[in-house]
Amino acid sequence: MVADFKRRFWVSLVLTLPVLLLSPPIQKFLGLVGVVRIPGDVYLLFGFSSLIFFYGGYPFLKGLLDELRVIKPGMMTLIAVAITVAYAYSGAVVFGLPGKMFFWELATLIDIMLLGHWIEMRSIMGASRALEELAKLMPSHAHKLMPDGSVVDVPLGSLRAGDRVLVKPGEKVPADGVVVEGDSSVDESMLTGESRPVHKVTGAKVIGGAINGEGSLVVEIQRTGKDSFLSQVIELVKEAQESKSKTQDLANRAALWLTIIALVAGAITLVIWYVVMSKDLAFALERTVTVMVITCPHALGLAVPLVVAVSTAIAARQGLLIRNRVAFERARNVHAVIFDKTGTLTEGRFGVTDVIPLAPDISEDEVLKYAASVEAHSEHPIAKGVLSSARETLPVEGFTAIPGKGARGLVNGREVMVVSPGYLREKGIDWNHERIGELSSQGKTVIFVVIDGRLKGAVALADIIRPESKEAVDRLKSMGVRCMMLTGDNSLVAKWVAQELGLDEYFAEVLPHEKARKVKEIQERGLVVAMTGDGVNDAPALAQADVGIAVGAGTDVAVETADVVLVRSNPLDVASVMRLARVTYKKMVQNLLWATGYNTFAIPLAAGVLYKYGVLLSPAAGAVLMSLSTVIVAVNARLLRLQ
Repeated sequence: MVADFKRRFWVSLVLTLPVLLLSPPIQKFLGLVGVVRIPGDVYLLFGFSSLIFFYGGYPFLKGLLDELRVIKPGMMTLIAVAITVAYAYSGAVVFGLPGKMFFWELATLIDIMLLGHWIEMRSIMGASRALEELAKLMPSHAHKLMPDGSVVDVPLGSLRAGDRVLVKPGEKVPADGVVVEGDSSVDESMLTGESRPVHKVTGAKVIGGAINGEGSLVVEIQRTGKDSFLSQVIELVKEAQESKSKTQDLANRAALWLTIIALVAGAITLVIWYVVMSKDLAFALERTVTVMVITCPHALGLAVPLVVAVSTAIAARQGLLIRNRVAFERARNVHAVIFDKTGTLTEGRFGVTDVIPLAPDISEDEVLKYAASVEAHSEHPIAKGVLSSARETLPVEGFTAIPGKGARGLVNGREVMVVSPGYLREKGIDWNHERIGELSSQGKTVIFVVIDGRLKGAVALADIIRPESKEAVDRLKSMGVRCMMLTGDNSLVAKWVAQELGLDEYFAEVLPHEKARKVKEIQERGLVVAMTGDGVNDAPALAQADVGIAVGAGTDVAVETADVVLVRSNPLDVASVMRLARVTYKKMVQNLLWATGYNTFAIPLAAGVLYKYGVLLSPAAGAVLMSLSTVIVAVNARLLRLQ
């Protein structure tokens, strides 16, 4: 369409030159009356104008038929009626009807309409180029490893699950897969919104389209084509951009009414100037044509779709995938966000939260170092939690597990024991400490470090709270959104997490099948509720909520019950969804106000209400203003990227 409008514009512009030179008003303006004189010039003028009307005006005439076929008159109807009236009247004057021709107005009107549509289409393409940009993320070829160890460059389409490919430094990963050899940092920002490069080692999953960093990787392909992460994202973006929103339906109805108003206003303008004001028919028709052209509801028709296209593209780049457009728009009115705890507000893994020295001759670092050194030899979940939180460990000799109680070993010649409170009670070792009692009341697991028979320290473990969770809660509360938490965990743990994050409410010991009921209870308070969970255990609750947000989908974006899918396990993205929904709606309203407000002034101006003050718009000037209003709507939609 862009190329077609461009071609028709340039051809029509060339044909307009002889029309201008042969038109009496232009000859008079340029002082060429009598200079440019060709026998039968009026018929030549009609011939050039006919070429412009049928060739340059073809998109509008075809659009008229298309709109009438579905009984939805719109912009094309107005333009086609306007240029047809101008052409038919001027043609009739050529063949004997008393009056004035305005072929030059017709030619310049069509030129400007074509130019406006050309510019407008380019703006639209720029606003909705999301799918194109996403598709460009994939490389065209891959380095396939053959059974004999050789490397062959093959087209992407020939890769199959199970194939192994070599990804060199700086290259793009050709398809979704798992690292089987190598160590590197991979930039996934264009796919998941994760700003920092992600360290990949053997066993790590990689996404097709991600950019490899400093090392070489051998990747075994797992998913290609339509099954790949990027293809799923592209499909979701496409569905979201094509889905109709309530605001868009409102704009479409307004555009239909505006078309009817323009046709009626044009007819009234014709009657007033020709019948009431006794102006000649050419003048009255020129006013009528200008009214219909300047009132074209194109800006109104594009006001919402362009914003939808831009916001969907922005969301996809940030790892926010919109599956339900209406629910996403509803997110701007959310009163309360309910978070699932495990895996959403917390990392879903055991880790050290507190280290307490219980003797003056030992530091926090030493307590954790001794504990981690012994636990390094154990497979217990608590042991793994201690080890993952320690900076360093020391060599251990004679490691022995104490069944149900802990473990012991020799570290630097000293007997180090990492034991449970039950073991201390059994041995009669006093461990009463105000801080330890406080940690236990928070539902944390507390273990003790005993060195050479003396109690030296304690280590508290719990499901680690994500560092972003506090900021996410603060952002949402600053937006006037209440923050709540649902968890199946015990009330002590829930209370601790709620206090740490500053949540407004929490609900503990809620079984998976009870979560949807709890969401409904909160909705019955009159609150618009967003539920945020992992999309598997929380499926019923996500479906019950006004807005269901699946968090941490990773490469599995097909979470059927969610309205919005967040690729990353980052609660900050929930606040981003709310903010994007609000600024998107704000842009829609701005565009709708501009598109409708513009016509409030444009119709009277085009009709000639300021005629006695010497202000009179030609059809071409009306076309310029109409096209300008459409471009303004397109540019305003693109400004969403800056917010």
